[in-house]
Amino acid sequence: MMLVFFVAANSVAPLDPSASDGAQRYLGAVLVPALFTSIIMYALGLYDRYRLEDIRGSLSRLAAFLCIVGPVVVISLNLSIVTDDQTHRNATLLYVTWTGVLFSCVLLARLGYVAVAKATLSPHRVLVVGVGKLAGELEFLTRKGRSNTDVVGYVPLTSETPQVPEARMIATAASVLSAARATGANEIVVALDDRRGAPLGPLLEARMEGMKITNYLSFWERETRRVNLKALDPSWLIYSDGFRIGTVMNGILKRALDILASLALLILTLPTMLLVALAIRLDSPGPIFYRQERIGRHGATFSIYKFRTMRADAESSGVPQWALTHDPRITRIGSILRLLRIDELPQVLNVLRGDMSFVGPRPERPFFVQSLSRDIPFYAERHRVRPGITGWAQINYPYGASVEDAKAKLSYDLYYIKNYSLLFDLLIILSTAQAVLFNKGGR
Repeated sequence: MMLVFFVAANSVAPLDPSASDGAQRYLGAVLVPALFTSIIMYALGLYDRYRLEDIRGSLSRLAAFLCIVGPVVVISLNLSIVTDDQTHRNATLLYVTWTGVLFSCVLLARLGYVAVAKATLSPHRVLVVGVGKLAGELEFLTRKGRSNTDVVGYVPLTSETPQVPEARMIATAASVLSAARATGANEIVVALDDRRGAPLGPLLEARMEGMKITNYLSFWERETRRVNLKALDPSWLIYSDGFRIGTVMNGILKRALDILASLALLILTLPTMLLVALAIRLDSPGPIFYRQERIGRHGATFSIYKFRTMRADAESSGVPQWALTHDPRITRIGSILRLLRIDELPQVLNVLRGDMSFVGPRPERPFFVQSLSRDIPFYAERHRVRPGITGWAQINYPYGASVEDAKAKLSYDLYYIKNYSLLFDLLIILSTAQAVLFNKGGR
C-alpha cells in the first residue's frame, strides 16, 4: 500500500530531495493514507482469513473500501504536496486513476494469495486420542470447511462408545507415536471422555520423542476462538495460560483506551445523537433516553443509558422480557436505531464514568443474571471484568434472546477474558465497525 501511495504522490509532484520540507510533505501523502487504508480494510473484514478466499463475497466490501478511501487519498495528497495551481481536474484524474489501481492491486493480491495457498499450504495434521463424544465433536468441527486442520484418525486408547466413523479409527498395535508418524500427524490431541484410568505410557512416549500433545479444550479454543462450555472444567481454567486483564499495567492501559475511544466517539457522533434525540421525540411519546439497571464488575449494579427504542409501556407488566425478532414493542425510529446500533451511543457516558469499558461482555439485567447464573455454569465469571459497549461475543454472535444464546455468548466472553490484550481490544473495536456496516447481530 505504501508503494502505491508513493507512486501516486510522485506522479502528481515528483519528490525534490533538495527541498527542506520534501520528506515531511511526503509523510502526509504516503503514511497517512496507507495507515488509514489498512484500518478501513480491517474494519470491513477484508483481512479476515476466510474472506481472503471468497473473492465474490468480498466485491461489495471492496467497493465500500474504495468509496471510503478514495476521497481520503485525494484530500491527503492535495493537502500534502499540491502547493501550486494543480487544480481540481488533477485531483479528479488522480482519484479515478489510482482508485482503479488500488482496486486492481487488492483484487490481484487476493487472487494470488488463493492460488499460492492452494498450491503450497498443506493442512495441519492432527491425530486424536479418543473415539467418544468429545472426539465426535472434533470430527464435526474440522469438517465444517473453515478449518485448516485435518484430523488424520482416531486412536481408541480407552473403552469408549465410538462416536466417530469406524473407518477413521486406528488400532494401536504398536503405539500412539507410531500411529502419529504413520499418518504424518504434526500434533496429538487428547479427547478422552474420561481420562481417569487412561494409560499414560503411550502419551508419555510420544511427548518424550518431541511430538506436540494438546488438551481437547485448548485445541477447541484455538480452532474456534471460544471456550467449549460443555466440556469445561475448573482445572483447565486454573492451569491454562492467560487471564492477564487484572494486572495493574493492563488495567491502566485499558482505562486509557476506554477514555480516548469514548471521547473520540462522543465528539464524532454528537451531531448524530442530537438528530436522533429529535427523531425519538417526534416519533412516539415518552423520554428520549432509557435508563435500566444492569450488573457490572464484581456484581455491582449501575444504570445504563440508551436511546429509547421501544414504547414507553414496553414492560408495563413489570416483568423483564427478552427482545424478540420483529418485536412489536419497538418503535419505527427504534427499529432503525437498533439496526445501526445507534441506540447504544449514550453508553459512552457509562464508560467515562467507569461503570463500563469500551470492550467487554455485554451487561445484563439483574433478573436475567440470577436466572442465567443458576442455569449456566461459570456464568458469574463474566463479571470479573467491566462490561462493554462492544465485545468479542457481540461481533461473533447474533443478538442473544434465550438461555442457549446466553451460553453461546458466554463461550466468547470467557475466551476474551482469558486472552485479553490491548491489541485484542483494538481489533474488536475495528471489527465492530464491520458488524455495524453489515448488520451483524442487531435486533
